[in-house]
Formats: sequence, C-alpha cells, structure tokens
Amino acid sequence: MDAEVKQSKGRKITSRLAYSFGAFGHDAFYATLSTYFIMFVTSHLFDKSSGAQGTKMIAYITMIIAVLRFVELAIDPLIGNAIDNTNSRWGHFKPWIVIGGTIGSVVLALLFTSLGGLNTSNPILYLIVFAILYITMDIFYSFKDVGFWSMIPAISFDSAEREKTATYARVGSNIGQNIVGVVVMPIVLMFSTKANSGQGDNRGWMAFGIIIAAVALISAFAVAIGTKENDSELRKNTEKTTFKEVFKVLARNDQLMWLSLTYGIYTAGMAITNSLELYYFTYILGDASKFTLLGSLNAIIGVFAVLAFPPLAKKFSRRKVFFLAISVMVIALAMFAFAGQSLPMILTAAVLFYIPQPLIFLVVLMVLSDSVEYGQLKFGHRDESLTLSVRPLLDKLGGAISNGVVGLTAVWAGMTAGATAGDVTSHGQAIFKLMMLGVPAVMILTGAFTFFKKVKLDEKMHAQIVDELEKTWSKHLETDETPAEIETNSEVTIYHSPVAGKLISLDEVADKTFASGSMGKGFAIQPTDGRVLAPFDGEVVATFPTRHAIGLRSDQGILTLIHIGIGTVNMRGTGFVQYVEEGDHVKQGEELIEFWQPAIKKAGLDDTVMVVITNKEMPEFEYLKDMGNLVQDNENVLKLSNTELPD
Repeated sequence: MDAEVKQSKGRKITSRLAYSFGAFGHDAFYATLSTYFIMFVTSHLFDKSSGAQGTKMIAYITMIIAVLRFVELAIDPLIGNAIDNTNSRWGHFKPWIVIGGTIGSVVLALLFTSLGGLNTSNPILYLIVFAILYITMDIFYSFKDVGFWSMIPAISFDSAEREKTATYARVGSNIGQNIVGVVVMPIVLMFSTKANSGQGDNRGWMAFGIIIAAVALISAFAVAIGTKENDSELRKNTEKTTFKEVFKVLARNDQLMWLSLTYGIYTAGMAITNSLELYYFTYILGDASKFTLLGSLNAIIGVFAVLAFPPLAKKFSRRKVFFLAISVMVIALAMFAFAGQSLPMILTAAVLFYIPQPLIFLVVLMVLSDSVEYGQLKFGHRDESLTLSVRPLLDKLGGAISNGVVGLTAVWAGMTAGATAGDVTSHGQAIFKLMMLGVPAVMILTGAFTFFKKVKLDEKMHAQIVDELEKTWSKHLETDETPAEIETNSEVTIYHSPVAGKLISLDEVADKTFASGSMGKGFAIQPTDGRVLAPFDGEVVATFPTRHAIGLRSDQGILTLIHIGIGTVNMRGTGFVQYVEEGDHVKQGEELIEFWQPAIKKAGLDDTVMVVITNKEMPEFEYLKDMGNLVQDNENVLKLSNTELPD
C-alpha cells in the first residue's frame, strides 16, 4: 500500500510540474501575442522611410487584428464544444493541446517577419496573407488554450485540489508571462544589426518571435506526455451539445454569464495598461532597456503573489481576495499618473499593478471551474470545455479591445515607426496617459461592481452543489448487468453492516434528501468506529475527491451508496482515508474508507453514516435487525431479493 501511495504521489508531482511548464510556455506565447507583437507592428515592421504609407498600413493591420479577434470570439464556444465531444486514447484535451501548439507556434514565427518583404513590395497581398495567417494562428491557439485550462475540472471535483493545481499552473504562467518582458529587449538587441536608440530592428524581433514559438511548442508536448486526466462517474454525466445549443448552454448559466461580464470588462482594461507599459518605457521614460527591470521584478514578486492565493483564499475567502486585489490595482494606476520619468516610482506603480493580476485570474478561474458543477446540477448537462472556453474567449475580447486601443493610441500619440521619446509632444503624452491609465481605471472598477452585485458562487455554495451531485450519482450509472447474466446460486443478497454503531431509521437523519427516501431505501448508523467495510462482494463504481462517500455495485447488480456524515463535503477530504479506487473489485468485509470522528465533531458536523440502495427497480427488503439496536461491522442487517432487479 505504501508503494502505491508513493507511486500515486510521484504521478501527481510529475503531472503538476508538466502542467506548470505547459502554463509557462502557453503564457509566454500569449504575452508575446497580446503585448509585444503589436509593438513589433507599430514600431518595427515599417521604417521611417515608409512615412504616411507605413502609418496607414499600421492602422490597417491593427484593424484587421481587432476585427479577426472579434470574429474568432464567436468560434471559441464551438471549439470548447468540439473538445468536449472529442474521445481519443489520449483523452479530450491532449490532442488539441499538441495540434494547437504546433500550428500556432509555426504561424507566430511567420508573423514576426515581413513575409519576404510583401509589406512594402505588395501591401494588399501582405494584408490578405497576414489576415489568413493571423486567424489560423488564433483559432489553433484557442484549441490549445481551451484544452489546456479545461483540464482543471477534469483533474478533480474538489475546490481545494483545483486551487492547488491552478496555483502550480499559475506559478508557471506567471514566470512565462514575465520572463518574456525580461528577455524581449536583450534578445531583440542581441540579434539586431542596428541598435536604433535601444529599440533594435526587425531582424532582432524576428529572432525573438522564433524563440518564443519554440518554447511554446516544447511545453505543449510536455503537457501531453506528463499530465494525467482522471476519470470519474460524475464526469460521465455529459450529453452531446449540438451547434444550436452551444450558446443556449452558456447563456442560461447565470453565474457563468455574470462572471463573464465582470471578467470581460476587467481584462480589457487590464490588458490596455499592460500592453502600453513598454511604450511608456520607450516613449515617456526614453529607455526601453529598463523594461527588463520591470519584467524581472514581476517574475519574482508574481510567484509569491500566486503562492499566496491558497492561504489568502482560505483565510479571507475568494471574494475578499478579489476586492483587495482590485483596490491595489486602482492605487497603482493613480501612482502611475504621477510617476513621470522617475524610474523608482514607475517600477513601483507597475509592480503594484501586476501583483493582483494572478490573484484575480485564480479567483475567476476557480469560479468558472465551479460553474461547471453549478450548470450540471441546474440543467443536467456537464459541459467542461464549453464552460471553460469562456475564459480564453474573454481574454481574447480583452486582447482584441487592447490591440485596437494600443494601435490607435500609438498613431494618435505619434509613437510609430522611427519615433523616439523626443518626438512625442506634450499633447501626445496626455493622450497616451488617458488611454493607458484613465480608461482602464473606469473599466476595472465597473467590472468589480458587477462582481459585487451579481456573482454569488463561492466555496460554500460549490461544496453544497457537489454534495447534491454526489447524491444523484446512481442515476448516471449504466447497469448493463442483469440477474440473468450473472452466475449466482442465490436469489437473495445478504447485506452486512458497513459500520459499527447504533442502527437508526433513514427517515430520522437530519439530511432531508436521505430522510425523504428520494435517494433510495436503506438505513443509517450512528457510528462507534471509524471503519467503513464492504457490505458485499462487488465493484467500486464511484469514488469522490472528498472521500466521504463511496458507490458500490454487488456481483448480483445491487447498487448502494455509503455516505459518511452530513455536510462533510465541506471538510474537503480532511479526516478521511480511502483505501480503494474506482474499478476495484472488493470482497465483503474489506476496508474501504477510514474516517476520524473527532475531526468531524471538531468541524461541528453530524457523523451519521447513511446507507442506501439506489436501484431504479427497488429489490424486496427484509430488515434482519430492529432499529435502535447496536450492530457490529460485518453483522447481517438486510436481506435483499435479486429477482426484482431490472431485466
């Protein structure tokens, strides 16, 4: 058993590290695309000699990017649906992560070139080819993005485990996002033939694009090789969603929609400021090389911000973390407005603006992940990738708005090809600061207000939802074995007590779902011992990440759910040890779960064990013990007929 536990821990660590490295490459790619590619277009794709024609082409390219990203927004939910409906030997997600990572990386490298000089020799053909390449890259990036982040709810149903996995990923993505800011100018200048006042040239930017594309490609294969998608009966509660139903599924999940509005407004404002920071260093401070300092600080401090999320969320709740983070961002924007050319003040404001971003991302990602179960309980559908496709969709919305605003701001402020800090007028600086600081502040505050008023899905609500889903587990099992197909010498099943304690009637328990009989017929036990044993020979058909319940099917086809305690889902597995896995065949009397009663009592919860038979066609019951009696584990308590099971 110890060897199996060590092996399981080893697989978890390998999976988390691979997922974290995948996030590193993924966000390095995204940061390059959303922040630095537009800098290449506005400042380096054309030189000073292109004049008005170059400025016009920059405006056209900027508009093409914005329009294509808006068009592609409508495709993202369909991409999520396509991934949900993908079944392969490698799972739902890995094929799309590899395919999307490969095609996206190749095209990104091409976009950091002039396409063989077409930008000046044949501008119209360049714009056509550029548009085709960009939409291709964006679509396949979306397949990878949706597939990558959709793996989180497939890894676990437990909010705490999701927070841990997402935190590992966010550490990787934080480093990936910020390492780009650290290396961008050194790489550009290293490969440039002309320093160009510290801005480098198009050859240096091409080398930068190729390097980032290669890193993103390698990380995609690392995810495919190193991660594991866990299976579960609850994940099998999935119905195929047709093209027409895709947007209907998203729209009717009210918590998903309100969170989407919040994050859409917020991320657009945040992306505008982030994208214009390099412009600030280049055209206001007048020294683009100092941007490496900001990238280094963000990479280091950002890791600590990410690691702080689980303890902060546990102590203060996700909602409080969200509003604290928003407050810090607004203060940072105010500081930026008065920073001028003071490098210490610029760096302080920029770092303060960045620190809350991974915290807000994790809050949003957790609520989005939890909305999968919210929608499943409310509508009977489980649409993982379709639901999680909303976040990259909103990131793209923010990126589309940001790219459009940044391109126009660069043109309006005079920060285009060949310009230096000395060329930017005071009027241009005023326009730039309004777009970089004022507009984002309004958007971020609007998003926070929407979250405060409308988003109600928190940790407590999600725990209750998972508890309700666990109680409906047997409705989604396909019992394809019938008594006629099972070799048995008996027409009855003797059901042994799985727990020692006082036998009580099921209708006396404090949980209304069990007491009402809607779960099925059975009994309850007030335990005197913390061991749960198999009541018959059979198969483990459902396990839960909280380890407080288990589903079994006897060799004669009887389905049973053993549920430890009331409200114990909120303990998130603390105080419970599970000794079997889904798919294991167990013998009557074999230990399944061990629970620590003092932990349940300390949490202020009821430790009553509910035992129910959940077959749709209920077998005949004969209780062998009277209610109120003490029973030992393994003692006979029920006689169940096998003849009444469904044909």
